[in-house]
Amino acid sequence: MNISPVTFSSFSFGSSAKASDKQPAPKQNSPQNPISSKGEKAKLIKVTFLGGLAVGARLLFELMDGDFIVNEMADKAEKIVETKHKEAKGGMKALLGIGAFAGLVAMFIGGFAILYTLFKAPKINYEGNINAYQKGKDMDVYIKGNEVEKELYTQMNEKAKNATAEEKAKLQTQYMQMQMAKNRVPDFVKA
Repeated sequence: MNISPVTFSSFSFGSSAKASDKQPAPKQNSPQNPISSKGEKAKLIKVTFLGGLAVGARLLFELMDGDFIVNEMADKAEKIVETKHKEAKGGMKALLGIGAFAGLVAMFIGGFAILYTLFKAPKINYEGNINAYQKGKDMDVYIKGNEVEKELYTQMNEKAKNATAEEKAKLQTQYMQMQMAKNRVPDFVKA
């Protein structure tokens, strides 16, 4: 006893077939491909922004090598504290100065990261579209493979209900072969 081929086909090869020969319409509840170009672009933007933060921090530390920018930023932080918080005294003034200095450093690094990301925007757009296309095709193959695998298991189950002992043994070997050739999940899907 052999498994018959899958009977469902969503492909149409011309309009010469009669209306009674056409295959049924695909099911409406079939799984959709979860890959989108917006999602891929968002991932690339996040990675590029984090890279821009790293490059901005590296640039700031290279500029701070001569201590000129550190003194300038400390002076700016002092001016911010003096103009915005005139009533602060002692420890509170020191904490506000540290906070203002940290804010200036974060503003420099974040600004550089934003500029770096904007500079890389065309490349992000292009690579996001390519990644989405490739991953989408891989997911389409995986989804179609799962549908075919499900159909084959259903056919095997139906044939096993009315099978003799010899046919059941043959179905069991076919089932084991199908388990060995199981549909593989794409590499980019986190299990």
